[in-house]
Amino acid sequence: MSAGASDRPAPPAASGSPLAGLRAQFPVLERVAYLNAGSNGPLPAAGVAAARAELERELTEGRGARSHYERRQQVAAALRAAYAQRVGCAVEDLALTGSTTEGIGRVLLGLELRPGDEVVTSDEEHPGVLGPLLAQRARGVEVRLAPWGDVADAVGPRTRLVVCSHVSWRSGRYAPLDALAQLDVPVLLDGAQGAGAVPVDVGALGAAAYAAAGQKWLCGPEGSGLLYVSPVLRERMCPPAPAYVNLADPDAGLDAALHGDARAYDAPVLSGPALAQAAAALDVLAVAGWDAIHAHAAALAARAADALAAAGREVLPRDRTTLVTWREPDAPAVVERLGAAGVVVRWLPGERLVRASFGGWNDERDLDRLLAALPPH
Repeated sequence: MSAGASDRPAPPAASGSPLAGLRAQFPVLERVAYLNAGSNGPLPAAGVAAARAELERELTEGRGARSHYERRQQVAAALRAAYAQRVGCAVEDLALTGSTTEGIGRVLLGLELRPGDEVVTSDEEHPGVLGPLLAQRARGVEVRLAPWGDVADAVGPRTRLVVCSHVSWRSGRYAPLDALAQLDVPVLLDGAQGAGAVPVDVGALGAAAYAAAGQKWLCGPEGSGLLYVSPVLRERMCPPAPAYVNLADPDAGLDAALHGDARAYDAPVLSGPALAQAAAALDVLAVAGWDAIHAHAAALAARAADALAAAGREVLPRDRTTLVTWREPDAPAVVERLGAAGVVVRWLPGERLVRASFGGWNDERDLDRLLAALPPH
């Protein structure tokens, strides 16, 4: 272990443990210490192979036969079931989307908010949340910004929805989940740094909706995501811009009815190769075991936070999650320096902050490499 490391026992990844073979599934880790799953997770070789196989199928069999569409429906159904298991919801309450932001936008549009209605959010939200909120504000909806820990207390009589992150992309802190669960207004959680990174049970969270990304901690392709919408919330919503896949009987013309479950909120088009890649990545992670992945990643991140603090860095207050953020006078330069040393992290725009993301595929070697490559403080 490099200088400045904590004396805390190393996270379990010994030979014979559930995680022993996981690292080998990610070729990028042979070259670099990949610590940026908070932006895009590393790709497992099995996921790329699954996408390639689907493309080869389309190449040789074509894309016009009925079998092509049946195959895509089968793969989509398998992915929907796997995503539902990840967030602890029923399959019929899970929609397939292209991103966290798309899911958030579908909920906001589906609620058909009106001028004078209010949405409460926090002061620590990702631009992927702020973008859809800006569009609502342009329509006359009031958006109230509250301090991260006080977002539940900011709810007032005109509040129609609370939108905030499950885990802050900036600090790695949890939202005030107990207080949010007690609210009478629906809560939409941005799960971009939640699903796959930490255990998620949308029922226990009390979330009316939960949007998450497929390309981050679930190691799927860009353009994949999930959206949980509770049955109670769906009764108050109207699916925006329904497409073919959202219709239960698309051949009925203007008499067609929407799916009565969350499929009414599916993205209009998701490619077969992308669906297969996302499902295969989840299979790889499931073999290692989600409990082991969550425990190992959180322990390694905690060890990193301790080591960085011992090395004189100011680490932002955080919870036991997978993100570690610290201050650097010239964050972009530090990220560039680390990249040249084979350590992939990111800096946060507009702030002097560097963030490292730790997954079940990382180990002590990655932490050692990060600490060794940091400039003197």
